[in-house]
Amino acid sequence: MDMMTHLTGWEFAALACAALLVGFSKTAVSGANTVSLAIFAAVLPARASTGVLLPVLIAGDVLAVLTYRRHAHWPTLWRLFPAVGAGVVVGTLFLLWADDGAVRISIGVILLVMAGVTVWRRRTAETGEPAEDTGSRAGRLKARSYGVLGGFTTMVANAGGPVMSMYLLSAGFRKLGFLGTSAFFFLIVNVSKLPFSVGLGLIDGDSLLLDAALVLFVVPGALLGKWAVNRINQKLFERLVIAATVLGGLQLLLR
Repeated sequence: MDMMTHLTGWEFAALACAALLVGFSKTAVSGANTVSLAIFAAVLPARASTGVLLPVLIAGDVLAVLTYRRHAHWPTLWRLFPAVGAGVVVGTLFLLWADDGAVRISIGVILLVMAGVTVWRRRTAETGEPAEDTGSRAGRLKARSYGVLGGFTTMVANAGGPVMSMYLLSAGFRKLGFLGTSAFFFLIVNVSKLPFSVGLGLIDGDSLLLDAALVLFVVPGALLGKWAVNRINQKLFERLVIAATVLGGLQLLLR
């Protein structure tokens, strides 16, 4: 189906706003693109939305890497990648089995769970809970657990942001290190997902045509994020993101 010709003006405007938010989230508030996920899944069929959103996310990842490439912590990335790969494989097997309704429900549930995870993460940060040593046995086990969950959620719903955000913050990353490590992590993971998405039929010529139009909105979003990263009221924005994520998840479950 030619998605471009079947979209109304309002639907395309919603997707364009979601693409702009992707760029903003990649250079300012990692994980905020769960709102974009909800918008894409509301406008497009649930399975198709994951395929259209992936190249948009990669465009945002490239811009984030160009902005924060000097601040990545590679030992953390190498520790995460094997577990993430296992999670991506599990997510691919799930997509082979799941129909559009199951994917829609799973995305809705993931959004609600990720909203809860984000609330828990913020409360943990406010109580000043000490970060674990990522090189300890407990730290390695936590990295593997978060890696598998992050790989599964990013493959099924492109929703690995909140999972990785919680892990990186619990590991004690400061803002620039957090953004640099997250940028490389999602660029590598999202690019590795491309063959799986093509093989599942989630990415094709029609979806790439829509992506070509939407990527234009990622750039101004990334520039806005770079400008706002040291100015934004993070607490208020996170509350808005959580509220929008919950509403998006409920909308998918009740659709």
